[in-house]
Amino acid sequence: MELITIADVRTAADDLAGTVVRTPLLPVPWDEELWLKPENLQPVGSFKLRGATHAVARLAPDVRSRGVVTHSSGNHGQALAYAARAFGVPCVVVVPAGAPEVKVARMRALGADVRTVPPARRLAEAERIAAESGAALVPPFDHPAVIAGQGTIGLEIVADLPDVDVVLVPVGGGGLGSGVATAVKALRPSASVIGVEPELAADAVESLAAGEVVVWDVDRTYRTCADGLRTNLSARTLAHLRERLDGIVTVTEDEIMAATGRVLRDARLVAEPSGAVALAARLFHRDELPGGRTVAVVTGGNADPAVLAAALAV
Repeated sequence: MELITIADVRTAADDLAGTVVRTPLLPVPWDEELWLKPENLQPVGSFKLRGATHAVARLAPDVRSRGVVTHSSGNHGQALAYAARAFGVPCVVVVPAGAPEVKVARMRALGADVRTVPPARRLAEAERIAAESGAALVPPFDHPAVIAGQGTIGLEIVADLPDVDVVLVPVGGGGLGSGVATAVKALRPSASVIGVEPELAADAVESLAAGEVVVWDVDRTYRTCADGLRTNLSARTLAHLRERLDGIVTVTEDEIMAATGRVLRDARLVAEPSGAVALAARLFHRDELPGGRTVAVVTGGNADPAVLAAALAV
């Protein structure tokens, strides 16, 4: 499996300039060695805009004109719909039943044709639509251009904090961790990139231990409140993480919700549970992490108001 390089990430950065927000690093008042990377401030509320925009930009014009299709529980679907609208092409998003309604509504508002299917059918249905319509399939994470786009977060982290020691990234399908680790390890080899995933969707931990993709079925992964992290790794993302990730830790549901409330109250940022797992690792598993100057990526803020209310009550 050929891995992306720092050159690929730099190409993505050129494609994204002027379209994607270059988010800052924000210090927090309770931890002098912690900064947050607030990707919830992107126009679609998550880091997914980076990979989706780069992937659409890299399509040949005649291919792109036929439109794009994907499968997503919400954030990637919103990002692809936004990118497709910017390029003036149609977008179809296959959504698993049970996806947060706030995310589905925003996909439709961005012009996406949303199709709902049972969770286990999402990929197969997206592939069927692509084959029948001629639209380009842009998967949420299993794509070199998507991974390179997400890697631009790592470029920005090292540029803004050159002596960073630790970068914490949520892991679902592994595209973010693959891209960020590629950039950070190329530019700051001494830094550690640590993945974080929910205990109730810990397929990446098992996959890295086994050296092959271990699939958790939807009955297991759908127990977690971190809906953006319910997907399994692909062979491509596993290859990147095995080569470049320095470790992975898991966090509980209570820890995720507590971190969601903490970032809202004390950092004044709206994070969905999936976006708060990196902070949860720093708050509750610091003894399992390397020490030093740490950046936690807040990956998204597309939370249902009821979820935010529950987090504030913790």
